[in-house]
Amino acid sequence: MHRSNSRAGLDRLHHAMAARVAKGELPGLVTLVARGDDVAVDAIGTMAFDGEEPMRRDAIFRIASLTKPVLAVATMMLVDDGKLALDEPVDRLAPELADRRVLRRIDGPLDDTVPANRPITIEDLLSFRMGYGMVFEPSFEPPYPVINAAAELELVMGPPDPRTPHEPDEWMRRFATLPLMYQPGERWQYNAGALVLSVVAARAAGQSLGDLFRTRLFEPLGMKDTGFWMPAERVGRLPGFYMTNFETGKLELQTLSPPSEWTTPPPFPAGTAGLLSTVDDYLAFARMLLDKGVYQGERLLSERSVELMTSNRLTPEQIAGAGPVLGGRGWGLGMAVAVAPDEVSAVPGRYGWDGGSGTSWFNDPSQGLIAIVMTQTSDFMFNGGMAEFARLAAHSGEE
Repeated sequence: MHRSNSRAGLDRLHHAMAARVAKGELPGLVTLVARGDDVAVDAIGTMAFDGEEPMRRDAIFRIASLTKPVLAVATMMLVDDGKLALDEPVDRLAPELADRRVLRRIDGPLDDTVPANRPITIEDLLSFRMGYGMVFEPSFEPPYPVINAAAELELVMGPPDPRTPHEPDEWMRRFATLPLMYQPGERWQYNAGALVLSVVAARAAGQSLGDLFRTRLFEPLGMKDTGFWMPAERVGRLPGFYMTNFETGKLELQTLSPPSEWTTPPPFPAGTAGLLSTVDDYLAFARMLLDKGVYQGERLLSERSVELMTSNRLTPEQIAGAGPVLGGRGWGLGMAVAVAPDEVSAVPGRYGWDGGSGTSWFNDPSQGLIAIVMTQTSDFMFNGGMAEFARLAAHSGEE
């Protein structure tokens, strides 16, 4: 038996989050803490800084990198089906990536390469060890040639814009002109593996990624407000998106992801950061994982696949070299995994991920706990808000 939430614990969480809204750190947010059938949802603040409309439980959020676990689950469903194998080279479905070359050194010229030691595998894409990804080295000025080349090819590799202008096949064609940064399997690097996997999974399924997600996940889980775009009549449920302008130090409404952009299907439905969702929709997804692949009595994903996804795949050296994004956590398939006790949980094994638009989710199997917070303020990741939410949500069962 898992304990339920306590009134005192939920009050502590509410007051801490409401204090951040009152200080002007963000206009509003929605929190969800579920222990078994005890689901506590709290909508705090407003939809926008200059608006009167209260934040609402059914607000639709740009969930950013909370898209990645969804992509991983859909991929593992294809593994369960026998349409993919974790250890198979991607070459069968992405022949563009056969015979990779690898930079001799990451800051070197694009033509100074060696052959890849082995092909990239499906597991490399899921574990973010394909040999290519975002670079967080502290002081590279000017940017490395390989990063400049990706920018010139309009290969949107990371924040702030979740949308690439190219259709999947064209994106893959362009990406394939670049060498890898590291040997496959060598190093954890963020984001690019999920972009490649977005193309590969759709090819394996024989349908667009949006259709794959809808038929295998969103419809069976009842995630009615989740997708890569939404009907125009739902736009009023999308809060404004804010980031700090580092020149002025002020939070500003962003024009890079306006509501109108989300009313048409994107050219490339990207499993990196492209989904819209609500806390209740994401709860259904999280519950399926916590229940080891079963939702409302139906098995959607094998228990073995859930186990693989939620177990750390990285070596201690890879965790140490992963930089601030991973922050000392391990990584399973498409999501982070806590490998040591911390202030959130004394028992390792918590898994989940965070989104750069101010969204976060984790499951803690040791407590039977699901915790979700959704904001549209990137600063929430960096100003301690997300960490405070995780800590207080994890202890919300205590008096």
